[in-house]
Amino acid sequence: MKPRAIIYLRSSILALLIPLSLDLSFGLAQEPFYKGKTIRIVVGLSAGGGYDRAARIVSRHLGKYIPGNPETIVQNMPGAGSVIAANYVWGVAKPDGLTLLMPHNNVYLNQLAGHKEVKFDLPKFQWIGSLEKDDMMIFIRSDTPYKSIRDVIKAKEAPKCGSTGAGSSDYVMSKILEQTIGAKVDHVVGYPGSTEIAIAMERGEVVCQGLTVSTFFSRQPFLEWKKTGFVRTLAQSGRKRDSRLPEGPTVYELMDEYKTAATSRRVAEAMLQGGDWARSMMAPPATPADRVKILREAYEKAFKDPDLVGEAKKARVEVNPTKGEELQSMAKEVMVQPPEVIEQIKKLFLVK
Repeated sequence: MKPRAIIYLRSSILALLIPLSLDLSFGLAQEPFYKGKTIRIVVGLSAGGGYDRAARIVSRHLGKYIPGNPETIVQNMPGAGSVIAANYVWGVAKPDGLTLLMPHNNVYLNQLAGHKEVKFDLPKFQWIGSLEKDDMMIFIRSDTPYKSIRDVIKAKEAPKCGSTGAGSSDYVMSKILEQTIGAKVDHVVGYPGSTEIAIAMERGEVVCQGLTVSTFFSRQPFLEWKKTGFVRTLAQSGRKRDSRLPEGPTVYELMDEYKTAATSRRVAEAMLQGGDWARSMMAPPATPADRVKILREAYEKAFKDPDLVGEAKKARVEVNPTKGEELQSMAKEVMVQPPEVIEQIKKLFLVK
């Protein structure tokens, strides 16, 4: 073959290969970020509790609605009422959209109280969504002398309540009751989660415990405790009594009965805000906006999935989701409180 013909042939082959190469490069550039990757949901409480169970339900369905269909796993990081987990996702985890946080919904109170352990600024997290709205309750063993919250008020010796830390349901509920009607509780802090506190209740190490209402009615041993009368409800946080807890007065009923002062009422309302964003999921603040958008859209779609709804119903997990954008605004609002309210919260959340 003549040299000129060879040059022409090479040029023709090259002309064919260049577009093919460009097509391949373009295809690689459009590969979904999440393809072949794993999303990790860091839960701020121990395995087996309500938050853990909710996170695992979400983890089994979220990836279906994310381009690239990543695997999703749950990692438990209990301690200090979810402060340890929140600090980790805030300052250690890469803000790449692969690490998400599911803390106790009252973790914001640690920040309002000015605890030095808090390294995060809650409103600056990228809120993805929340699973439900939920009220809190505090209950006590029926074999104790405390037959009602009024007995706690009159008691010379306060009952011992198990707690994961300053943001836990029992801690928040009891501090609200102390602030508004003078009911005091002796907190035993440091338990990893509700499962461990329940064991301590059965052993008699503590006699009272707090939970969200949905958790209490979703699993053992609490269902059995309710059935057998092992515990009685002292109080609940909702504006109306839950039909399943007719014997437990609401905080609002008690404040009316004891004529709680206006500032104390405002403190109580600030401390009850967490019920509006139960089981929230969030990403580090520097997470790219496009990935936050992907995660929020996937979260919304997942909670319309019949398989997720069916699984949640079977596990007695209530589904009443709130969008991430709405939660972001709520977080900003609740963290802005009058100085007198902040001062009272600091006093109430002084952990000894």
